[in-house]
Amino acid sequence: MSRSLKKGPYTDPRLLEKLSRFKSGGRDIIKTWSRRSQIAPEMIGYTFGVHNGKDFISVAVTEEMVGHRLGEFSPTRKFVKHGGKMQKELEMQAKEAEKAKAISATASASATGTTAIPAKK
Repeated sequence: MSRSLKKGPYTDPRLLEKLSRFKSGGRDIIKTWSRRSQIAPEMIGYTFGVHNGKDFISVAVTEEMVGHRLGEFSPTRKFVKHGGKMQKELEMQAKEAEKAKAISATASASATGTTAIPAKK
């Protein structure tokens, strides 16, 4: 749900206070837990350490980020992968198909009398 336009954008006052203490473009990272704070034009050039629940993810603010929230650039969930057993079976079938293709290529090359160089991965 978005914030009312008459209220204006929300940026944590403590975050703005920290911002005034740091130099723009410096190597300092401003750590914050305020994922809900909206990125203001004054924040361009700073690097924020946005907490994702476990670690601080570095977010370097650029012009394109103005108007978005800090939390959008610090994911809270770690994607492993889909599949499980079925995915492993499909991967094994694909490897076997590649091997068969390589064997057939070398067999056809030997039948014609030319040498085939297997493709490297």
